[in-house]
Amino acid sequence: MPTKKAPAKKAPARKANAAFLKPVQPDEALAKVVGSKPLPRTDLTKKLWDYIKKNKLQDAKKKTQINADDALKAVFNGKKSVSMFEMTKLVSGHLTK
Repeated sequence: MPTKKAPAKKAPARKANAAFLKPVQPDEALAKVVGSKPLPRTDLTKKLWDYIKKNKLQDAKKKTQINADDALKAVFNGKKSVSMFEMTKLVSGHLTK
C-alpha cells in the first residue's frame, strides 16, 4: 500500500526588517532627488532608482556605475560617477535622524 506524503509546509512569510520600515528624513541635497517628506529606506531606494532610470543615469556599458547629474553630484559628494554599492553608503550620509 503506497504511503501518503505529508502536505508540504508553507514557508513563513518573511517579515521586513523594522529598521528599513522606519521613516528617515532626507537632507536638503537628497530631497531634491527623492522629495522632502520622511519615508522608509525601502521607498527612498525605490525613488532614487526611479530617478536614475528616468534620467538615464545608469552607465550603458557598466550597469553597476551611476553617472551623476547636478542633483546627484551633491548627494555623491561631488563625484561624477559611483558604483551602486558606493551610492548606498553615500546616500546614508544624507539622512537626518
